[in-house]
Amino acid sequence: MSFRDRLLALTIVMVWGVNFVVIKVGLQGMPPLLLAGLRFALVVFPAILFIPRPKLPLKWLCAYGLTISFGQFALLFWALNVGLAAGLASLLLQAQAFITLLFGVLLLKERVRMHNVIAVSIAGIGIYLLAAAQEQGSASVTLFTLVLILGAATCWALGNITNKVIMQRYAVPTMSLIVWSALVPTVAFFIASFVVEGPSQIVDSLVHIEWHNVLSIVYLSLLATIVGYGGWSNLLSRYPTAMVAPLSLLVPVFGLLSAWVLLDENLSVFQILGVVVIALGLVINVFGQQWFCARATQKAATAEK
Repeated sequence: MSFRDRLLALTIVMVWGVNFVVIKVGLQGMPPLLLAGLRFALVVFPAILFIPRPKLPLKWLCAYGLTISFGQFALLFWALNVGLAAGLASLLLQAQAFITLLFGVLLLKERVRMHNVIAVSIAGIGIYLLAAAQEQGSASVTLFTLVLILGAATCWALGNITNKVIMQRYAVPTMSLIVWSALVPTVAFFIASFVVEGPSQIVDSLVHIEWHNVLSIVYLSLLATIVGYGGWSNLLSRYPTAMVAPLSLLVPVFGLLSAWVLLDENLSVFQILGVVVIALGLVINVFGQQWFCARATQKAATAEK
């Protein structure tokens, strides 16, 4: 992976990490399904008037929109709404990295190298340390919330695989895919909001919308979705999922750091240790192949002597 792409990946996971703080702010005075619908509506309009529809079958456009956008965030918001703490949700959602690797092997017949396994295992230990450091009580995980958040992670993973298939088969422009696929979750979330949250709450939220709600929607749509998923799609189209997917394990790291800086939440020793372990795992994932190749070359040269 080039230095430019590493910088792009780092920027994306940083934006997604801060995303959880922004969602928390945006939900003040606005129901979650409506907030999600407005997020994707701003992705669609007015961009859809200027960006041509991607040349791919409708089923793939719907598959991408229903998995990585609607399915992931509907289940995530549901889990948060029934008691799962936002910080713990950001950690458990990163199970998508492991699920994506599994789907990559089973569905795309991709090869996972030894350094990928080592890196993901180390990063997984870091995720466990972060999760173990969370306070109990409201942050505890029930079987129901665990099923919901793992369902959200699975939807994200399926979206990653769908994206890779689309890019390999049809090579559509990334921005075209992001904008037009956002039509699917926009419609789905508005219908869900109407049924679950009710028209009176929708009208009241829109009439009394405040600046923090507006800024949150702008951040979620432009940065987290267009920049984030656009860049992520570009990386997945050019690199193996085993290299790209584990990078998302940095999301809770930036989530915890942004909560510490912006919400004055303290980091425990276990959380700091978890951050360091995750960073170590990701360094191995990015540079491991170079190290293994260099070591193999050195051994071969030594053997010849």
